Amino acid sequence: MTLGLAACSADKSDPGGESKKLVVGVSNTLAGNGWRETMICSIKAQALASGQVSNVIVISKNGGPTEQIQDLQNLISQGVDIIIVNPSDPEKLNDVIKEATDRGIIVVAVDSAVTAESAYVVTNDQTEWGRLGAQWIADRIGGKGKVLYMRGIEGVQADTDRDAGFTEVMSKYPDIEYKTVWTGWDYTKGGEIALQEFSATDYDAVWTTGTDFTVVNAIQAAGKPLVPVIGQDSNEFLHQLLEGVPGALVTNPAVIGGVGMTIALKVANGEKVDRVTMLTPQLWDLENNKAELEKYYRPELDSTTSVAIDVPPYTTYTPEQLWACKGPGE
Repeated sequence: MTLGLAACSADKSDPGGESKKLVVGVSNTLAGNGWRETMICSIKAQALASGQVSNVIVISKNGGPTEQIQDLQNLISQGVDIIIVNPSDPEKLNDVIKEATDRGIIVVAVDSAVTAESAYVVTNDQTEWGRLGAQWIADRIGGKGKVLYMRGIEGVQADTDRDAGFTEVMSKYPDIEYKTVWTGWDYTKGGEIALQEFSATDYDAVWTTGTDFTVVNAIQAAGKPLVPVIGQDSNEFLHQLLEGVPGALVTNPAVIGGVGMTIALKVANGEKVDRVTMLTPQLWDLENNKAELEKYYRPELDSTTSVAIDVPPYTTYTPEQLWACKGPGE
């Protein structure tokens, strides 16, 4: 992965000059999602590996901006030094982020961006993510046909950016029509929608923003021939691709949380860090990337686990620390 590096900073040392161990708060609003759970585990693992953190406080529950504002206020009141947030909206959290940074708390938004100027942002290039998968599909179906376009959560910046990349490519192919459905990034819901759609009509391909393997299962359950499917690096989707399912994944490492942890610690240590750190996604299919698929597929892990487990040079934990999912003191 091609990574951009990172600006300014706060001195988190005590009056005697010795390093003070930091308390980290995490805010996530999509609980029970395998990708987000791995994101949280990577934050804990990197905090542990750093030796600079005494505690990681996680608030993870389903909700939108209103609930997340309350969660962020809760973390502020608990006196955290760092907040890592997967934002539910690019703008609606700005006031509470400013409240945090005005108090000297370092705030890092991961996965999706925020517009608050005092926050650091660590994202995958989601526009490129959408673009890569869309172009692969357009090439595979010869520039014409019907595509099931399975989006995530309306209003979340990562989905909005992916849509920009997808529609940019599709605008070049007037003979491709696509139907938009919303999955909420929920594997079960995505599979149910795909089953309904394929039972009712035929599609030539599916672009899904991350409910991939259940979509493949649904096409088979509907008794239809498999068609090219775009997904991301969920463990079972890698397995399906290795088994010959037509499709490709676009990398979107859940361990971006660990990258955010490292960026926050750099800031805390007084290093100059760019406001935005962006990871560049890659497209893998069996024809061109069998080695990568074999390397990252882990049969012992859950189906939904994001298996791109490291982002050098930012993540330094061991695989054992990541899968243990225990932060300092746990």
